[in-house]
Amino acid sequence: MPSVTTASLMQMKQRGEKIAVLTSYDASFTARLEEAGVEVILVGDSLGMVIQGQESTLPVGVEEMIYHTRCVARARRNALLITDMPFMSYSSPRQALATAGRLMKEGRAQMVKLEGGTIQLETVRQLTGNGIPVCAHLGLLPQSVHRLGGYRVQGRDEETARIMREDALALEVAGAQMLVLECVPAVLAGEISRSVSIPVIGIGAGPDCDGQVLVLYDMLDITPGPLPRFNRNFLEHTCSVTAAIATYVKAVKGGTFPAEEHCYQ
Repeated sequence: MPSVTTASLMQMKQRGEKIAVLTSYDASFTARLEEAGVEVILVGDSLGMVIQGQESTLPVGVEEMIYHTRCVARARRNALLITDMPFMSYSSPRQALATAGRLMKEGRAQMVKLEGGTIQLETVRQLTGNGIPVCAHLGLLPQSVHRLGGYRVQGRDEETARIMREDALALEVAGAQMLVLECVPAVLAGEISRSVSIPVIGIGAGPDCDGQVLVLYDMLDITPGPLPRFNRNFLEHTCSVTAAIATYVKAVKGGTFPAEEHCYQ
């Protein structure tokens, strides 16, 4: 597989070819993702919950994200490597530029991801203006879990759906080259995916996004406790971790995941 770039992901969207994305936090799992043909690897701040045992992503710091990104980068060969900017590390455009610069220079990330809509437009312009690719994130924002009152589906009423549509378009204009939609009604996610020219990656956002992402530990059924309805245990009917990841890629590419039971209305 040739190296994946933001340009090749745009071409995949234009061709209608689904994009397979998974999280990874270390070299060993990254090697398995590469073998399976995952196009995008996300070093998510979800590591705070699935690796560190935290109750949320909020305690994760920049140094930890740099460390795990560097581990993943050592095993990355072809997939595009995206890293989350952790909570309170991009509260101003100036701070965001410093954080993103470290994630790319020290961690060897190829793109950074940040949460939020209109409030992040100046930051997105600052980052992209300095040559830093940005993936935006709308819908359920894990770093805002306390403000949202929990992990709840977003965009079910017309007003919040309207704001999300407008935010997606504004983020693209500001320079974002990818968008993640989390816990969004499937119909709304499909509308947003068709309204923007950049790839839209869904997690609990239905089958009409340009690609899908899951937390690796969730789809391997490693994470303790109940998992969200948008998750599927891909290890259940396979003989190995490698086979489970390959099954996930095939399901995303073939459009069989997510199925109706993984979606919100």
